[in-house]
Amino acid sequence: MCLEELLALPATVNVVTAARALGIGRDKAYGLLRGGVFPVRTLQLGDTVRVPTAGLWKVLGVEAPAGPGV
Repeated sequence: MCLEELLALPATVNVVTAARALGIGRDKAYGLLRGGVFPVRTLQLGDTVRVPTAGLWKVLGVEAPAGPGV
């Protein structure tokens, strides 16, 4: 995933998208989740797991874009 794609992500993404950003496969990502060692904080919402994009950016060393007026 290129920087432009990373910066265009919504506030949270699914595990598969987060895995793609991290350069790991789907099965590896879910294995890390099951083991409690996924490299980014996750949000468990019922049966759904979401990954905050800001956490992905931090792990990947990507600066959050400056908002309007900043």
